[in-house]
Amino acid sequence: MPRPSPAPRPALLLVAHGSRDPRHATTVGALAARVRRLLPDGVPTEVGYLDFDSPSVPGALARLHAGGVREVVAVPLLLSRAFHAKSDIPQALRESAAGLPGMTVRQAPVLGPHPLLVAALERRLRTAGAAGGARQRASTGIVLASAGSTDPEAIAVIAEIAREWRRTAGWCAVRPAFASAALPRTADAVRALRADGVRQVAVAPYVLAPGFLPDRIAAGAREAGADALAPVLGTAEEVARLTVLRYAELSGSPEPLAPVPSGGCPSPLTAVRA
Repeated sequence: MPRPSPAPRPALLLVAHGSRDPRHATTVGALAARVRRLLPDGVPTEVGYLDFDSPSVPGALARLHAGGVREVVAVPLLLSRAFHAKSDIPQALRESAAGLPGMTVRQAPVLGPHPLLVAALERRLRTAGAAGGARQRASTGIVLASAGSTDPEAIAVIAEIAREWRRTAGWCAVRPAFASAALPRTADAVRALRADGVRQVAVAPYVLAPGFLPDRIAAGAREAGADALAPVLGTAEEVARLTVLRYAELSGSPEPLAPVPSGGCPSPLTAVRA
């Protein structure tokens, strides 16, 4: 007697912020392509943007629905759980699913914090020539520069990432900085490390894609004379792997990659049904 066909895996919707800067969508598109290559065959994947770029989240879900998809896991391409993850995305998913008969959408946790993101930061610092051996690390301070948020929880998480990164990686110091909504700014954090006697200072942008705020981080690094500026996280292998992991956590599918470090901080899940 033939075995019944396995149930189709849920589709993956990557939810990105969007930007007026065309580099943002280009980077998100390249990351999505890398994620698709890591997924099992047959998983429909779309990108939907909250603002500025297209398709919108409703447009991407409508496209999946038109293709016969009825179950979706939405992974926010966000590094911290702030307003967009807590409010904008759940609302967009809920309202969109309500107009698509039979559609079920589940929102996965945001990407961060997670050890894979710290590994991606280390990769980007190596690209900038700033991730050497123990001796170099002992004399190098890192500015962990994020976009910033008005959400105190998100700010506290960035500070905790900085503390833990310093504790485990051997850097002389790791200081948080913010491009907006919170202090210190990147330039001030670089200067503070210099004032503390740190010989080498590198800036590690904790942002996913290029745009206005990453440019502000870079300008602050140059203004204060940082010795190295790492690229944005972008299409780093670890970011793609983490995106697939977030999908696998909710899809009911075994994670298709090699085991990854533990230590992520799960966020509450949001189930949205039509």
